[in-house]
Amino acid sequence: QVQLVESGGGLVQAGGSLRLSCAASGINFRINRMGWYRQAPGKQRELVAAITSGGSTNYADSVKGRFTISRDNAKQTVDLQMNSLKPEDTAVYYCVAFLIGRNAWGQGTQVTVSS
Repeated sequence: QVQLVESGGGLVQAGGSLRLSCAASGINFRINRMGWYRQAPGKQRELVAAITSGGSTNYADSVKGRFTISRDNAKQTVDLQMNSLKPEDTAVYYCVAFLIGRNAWGQGTQVTVSS
């Protein structure tokens, strides 16, 4: 059974930083592309960042230069370091595992950035 458990969300002032972490189990983590999505109220869920098994990354234009995704295959975790946070980064952030034929999702963690 696939489980993705996020942690690290919270309330931060604009310009601050947060680090999200996702612990994965029930998947062959080393070979899976992993990522983070976010969904703000009234908006569609959007891909924030993704990382391949080999460590290649891609980011949404809105977070390039501010967010960094990383993975630890030994610990089966994928992290999202978020710096220079803006109020428009406020959303529920979801960890995702890109599996064959489907995606697996975590329960989400709230990030709120106050101005």
